[in-house]
Amino acid sequence: MTASIKPLVAGNWKMNGIKRSAAELNHLMEGFDAEFAENVDAMVCPPATLLMAFAQMTSESPISIGGQDCHANASGAHTGDIAAEMIADAGCTAVIVGHSERRADHGETDTQVLAKANAVDRAGLTAIICVGETEKERLDDQTLYIVGRQLEGSLPDSMPESGLIVAYEPVWAIGTGMTPTVDDVAEVHEYIRKKLVDRYSEAGNGIRILYGGSVKPGNAGELMAVKNVNGALVGGASLKADDFLGIMDAYKKSADD
Repeated sequence: MTASIKPLVAGNWKMNGIKRSAAELNHLMEGFDAEFAENVDAMVCPPATLLMAFAQMTSESPISIGGQDCHANASGAHTGDIAAEMIADAGCTAVIVGHSERRADHGETDTQVLAKANAVDRAGLTAIICVGETEKERLDDQTLYIVGRQLEGSLPDSMPESGLIVAYEPVWAIGTGMTPTVDDVAEVHEYIRKKLVDRYSEAGNGIRILYGGSVKPGNAGELMAVKNVNGALVGGASLKADDFLGIMDAYKKSADD
């Protein structure tokens, strides 16, 4: 863990959650006490239908709300899409772009991810840019090449005014229960850090690099202690407040050590 960077644990709810899911957010707010807030930042990224309601619920809370995707344009004839400006208007602070499920299910390219990252910055929000390799790419020893190529094509040329976050999510680990070894995570995160410094000079040392891919309370402590791991992008375990708090608790303990 990079001591000078306050960690962030962000929950990606994906296509889960309806109005009654506000009960889980309430439970999370109740459990996220001052000691948590001192050691770790928390974010929930619910589906678009819940963004405004969740942002209003957390307006007096240290927990922030983020979107899961956005269109590159600020407005226009794009039925079913949502602009970064709309997400900002709903009260959010960040947007996930380039998640592997968007890349796989919707064929998003690095060029499109870059356009979305620029749109997020245009709206005054922070982009969480996702990168990661498939199982075949890992078995073919292509992990660093794939991650490097995605970073090269997806990162803005200059440091966005609103900052940015990078999330490394090995595709084969998302929702499978499988995780890379600690050494594997360390290698990729060190590589990402180097690429960020190459791109943004000293500012690259201050960018959060999150790990995602079957993060759970039981393995969070070990993963969060890895150098250059500055938090987690959590999928399924973020849907239950107790599990999400359990992950943050592991990070809090790591920060206290």
